[in-house]
Amino acid sequence: MSISIFEKVAIAEGKVHDKPAADVHFHEVGALDSIVDIVGAAICLHKLGVDQVQSSTVELGGGSVRCAHGVYPVPAPATAEIVKNMPVRKGTVNYEATTPTGAAILSASVKEFTDRADFRILKTGYGIGSKDGELPNVLRVFLCESIVAADAETVPSYIIECNIDDMNPEFYDYIIDSLFTAGARDVYITPIIMKKSRPAVKLSVLCTPDAEVRINEILFRETSTIGVRKYGIEKTMLDRRIENISTRYGEIRVKSAFFKGVCIKSKPEYEDCIKIAREQGIPVSQVYREVEQVLSRKEGMV
Repeated sequence: MSISIFEKVAIAEGKVHDKPAADVHFHEVGALDSIVDIVGAAICLHKLGVDQVQSSTVELGGGSVRCAHGVYPVPAPATAEIVKNMPVRKGTVNYEATTPTGAAILSASVKEFTDRADFRILKTGYGIGSKDGELPNVLRVFLCESIVAADAETVPSYIIECNIDDMNPEFYDYIIDSLFTAGARDVYITPIIMKKSRPAVKLSVLCTPDAEVRINEILFRETSTIGVRKYGIEKTMLDRRIENISTRYGEIRVKSAFFKGVCIKSKPEYEDCIKIAREQGIPVSQVYREVEQVLSRKEGMV
C-alpha cells in the first residue's frame, strides 16, 4: 500500500510537471514526516485488518499554499489531480485541509465515499493538526461495524430520467432492451401529465456510475428527449444465488435471496418457465406451481 500511495503522488506530480512519474522529484512529499504519514497509514490499516475503508466528503480548505514552485490557491496542483472523481468541498476553513499526501492515502485506501453513518462505532481516534482556525483542525477516524446485514450489498447508484411526450410508443421495447444491455439495473416508465395537460411518460433508469455515459448516449440517440437529469441513491441488495432444480418438466433455474444467511425468498426464472410452457403446451402457471412444490419439498427435507 505504501508503494501504491507514493505512485499516486508521483503520477499526479508528473502530470503537473509534464514528465513521466519515474522522473518526478518528490519535493515536500519526500520529507521525513510525509514518509512516516504514508508508511504509518499503511501499517495502521494492515494492523487493524479492516474489511473496508469509507470516507466522508473531502474538505480541501481554502486560501493559498506555498509549494516548491510558488504560491498556489488551495488545493495544491498535485492534490487537485489526486482528488479527481472524489466528492470534495472547499472553504470550510481558510487553510490547506487536504495535502497531496493525505489525498493519496485516501485514494489508495478508500473503497466508498459517503456522508451516511450506517454503522456502529467501536472505537474513535483523533489526529490533531498544528494549524489553527475557527474550526478544530482535527481528523477523526471511527473503527466501526456495519449495521447492514452481512448478506446485503449497498451499491452507490444513479437514477437517470427524462420526460417524453412526443415519441412513438412502439420504440420503448427496443429502447428498454438497449438500456439493459448498456448496464442498466432497472428501467421503468411512469405516466405523467406535463404542461398544457399533455399526457407523457417519465422514463427512469437505475444504473451504477460506470454505466452513466452509455445510458445517456442511448437516451439521447434513441429517444426524442433533449435533456436528462440524475440524482444519486444507494441501493441495498440481498445476497442472491441461482441454482438449477429438477422438476417433472425439466431443469429450471431458481433465484434465491438470503438475509443473515437464511433463504427468505425464491423465484423461478421467467424465461425458463415460459420456454417449458411453450414446448410442452401447458399453462405457465402450472410450471410455477411445480417449482413451488419442489421448493416446498426441499425445505421440508432441510
